[in-house]
Amino acid sequence: MTAPLLIIAAGGTGGHMFPAQALAEAMLAKGWRVRLSTDPRGARYTGGFPAAVDVEVVDSATFARGGLAGKLTVPFRILGGIVAATWRMMRDRPAVVVGFGGYPAIPAMAAAWVLRRPRMIHEQNGVLGRVNQLFARRVDAVACGTSPTDLPSGLDGVHTGNPVRAAILDKHGAPYIPPGDYPMAILVLGGSQGARILSDIVPPAIAQLPEHIRRNVRVSHQARAEDLARVSDYYASEMIKADVQTFFTDVPQRLSEAQLVIARSGASTVADVSIIGRPAIWVPLATAIRDEQTANARQLVAAGAAVLMTEPDFTVANLSAAIENVLSDDRRAVNMAHAALACAVPDATDRLVQLVENLAEGRKT
Repeated sequence: MTAPLLIIAAGGTGGHMFPAQALAEAMLAKGWRVRLSTDPRGARYTGGFPAAVDVEVVDSATFARGGLAGKLTVPFRILGGIVAATWRMMRDRPAVVVGFGGYPAIPAMAAAWVLRRPRMIHEQNGVLGRVNQLFARRVDAVACGTSPTDLPSGLDGVHTGNPVRAAILDKHGAPYIPPGDYPMAILVLGGSQGARILSDIVPPAIAQLPEHIRRNVRVSHQARAEDLARVSDYYASEMIKADVQTFFTDVPQRLSEAQLVIARSGASTVADVSIIGRPAIWVPLATAIRDEQTANARQLVAAGAAVLMTEPDFTVANLSAAIENVLSDDRRAVNMAHAALACAVPDATDRLVQLVENLAEGRKT
């Protein structure tokens, strides 16, 4: 008997692709066939997927790029992608189709709706993205990676959490060393967008800490390439021990060793910090159209696991005070770490798998 087929439809960002990859790996392990439906942009990000995943490249487009002429062709390109995806889906009859958002997910999700194949979406952020908004009422289940997630009126979601990579899961609940009169690690993660403000504000904020805290601080700071030299030079001039890089390959290890995390509140970063369980200061990206990064941080802030600082409030003085409040109070820091851990969903991938199996067997989610 032929193994059931799962079609995963996903866009070309890490936020879309990572949970898609986690689900693909889990379903392959259960004996399913898995196909990834994406566009040429998304195909560039498929290197981490298992070789057994069949990558189907269909035509799609986004209104966010290109000039007027390019935007005028977008509907026709998307329609062509939908027709191609529908034709192939009629032949292959997938057991389930799962969309993770992004314009490249449109053709497969639209085809699944036209053919009435069992289908669901997974939203990583606390606010639905444009494409997931489009399909939220046209699917059999809405899986939510963040709690709470803002959904259209009358629509219920299933909280699955956001899958995290194995290296993060390996550090799940790693013991937290409370701050004290010994070396203390601060991890600064800027994300792919808007990292400059962290490079502008964090170093002088740390320099303003009281001497009894400052002398113990050790900083791991992720900065953009164009900011690397000035950030490194500033820390050196202030005699603050700092490792400044454009990308850390050992984030799980650095997270597990940190007394405090200062970061953008992207969905995957929030999930990573909660899985390991660390106090955090979240600085949502102000230019995010739907303010999803504020939504992503809500649960941890409400639980007392984190401090939220909007960009207008993210000043040197305010940040320095916030850092001092955590690093000078070991009881508070421990409580924040435990609260973060309590918000974690380490079995997020298993929950997604269960939803897929329920849909394949015709069970209500």
